[in-house]
Amino acid sequence: MCCLAVPLALGCLVAQPAPPAAVSQPAPELLRLEASVDAMGTTYSVVLYGDDRDRLEFAAEAALEEARRLDRLLSHYRAQSELSEINRFAAERPVKLTPELFNLLTACLEYSRASEGAFDITVGPLMKVWGFFKGSGRLPSKTEVATALSSIGYRHLVLDPEARTVRFAHPSLQLDLGGIGKGYTVDRMVEVLRENGVFQALVSAGGSSIYGLGSPGNDSGGWPVKIRDPRNSTRTVEELRLHDASLSTSGSYEKFFVGGGKTFSHIMDPRTGYPAEGMLAVSVVAPRTINSEAWTKPFFILGRQWAARHKPEDLRVYFCEDKAGTQCAWLQ
Repeated sequence: MCCLAVPLALGCLVAQPAPPAAVSQPAPELLRLEASVDAMGTTYSVVLYGDDRDRLEFAAEAALEEARRLDRLLSHYRAQSELSEINRFAAERPVKLTPELFNLLTACLEYSRASEGAFDITVGPLMKVWGFFKGSGRLPSKTEVATALSSIGYRHLVLDPEARTVRFAHPSLQLDLGGIGKGYTVDRMVEVLRENGVFQALVSAGGSSIYGLGSPGNDSGGWPVKIRDPRNSTRTVEELRLHDASLSTSGSYEKFFVGGGKTFSHIMDPRTGYPAEGMLAVSVVAPRTINSEAWTKPFFILGRQWAARHKPEDLRVYFCEDKAGTQCAWLQ
């Protein structure tokens, strides 16, 4: 479950006229096309507007194929993916990378440093010991947490820019790009749409990371989106419009369990080995989806005061804190 509500219905290459805009002179009628594909454990969807049906259909299929390509590159569920090859061999020897994946891993290390370790693509062993890897969660022992914590750490990820290789400085290290892969894929899909002449589109990764390209139809104000109340899925706490911008949300309600009379969410603090506390949801607006997605969890873990001191200038952050009632507000 996600915290973003977008006014679209998923389909497969369905084109229909856009609703007319309320203007004095009727604007040319535009076609609306919707399409979706499942990749990397989520559904990627596109909503496109334009006046050329063939162009819309070609661009939509090209964008969906880009999601499939990145699934083959980045998925740790695929044994033949480049990421899986890294996880198999990087503890034994340096692994040569494609320029694309090397650049992505370099960006991941930059996010880790900037967030003081709150963003960490090596957190997989912690997710497993807490039962969140493929399950709904479990309460591990302190010994299990300590063992998992000793097996992670972005500082054990060694990149060689000249040789364009990666190696693991710890034998138990494993990479999981689940905290950034969706945002990267959405951005690549948007670029594919632009390359194919489409400049009015909404691209969504499971509803939790979305990008609004231009505006829908004959509306010039951007794509309308809603942020839901993390305690009440039928209630909206904020509405905004995206015009050449992204929005990502992470919430404790997405996956959690109750153990020993306490609620534990899937958002893990890689510095402590325990789920983060004190926040219900965080939404980030950014020029690129890779940025909005990568920063949601560090802000969730580190909180409002840390974000006020350290957030990049081109980001907007919306906090819903775990206090009496629902206390949600933009970071000033």
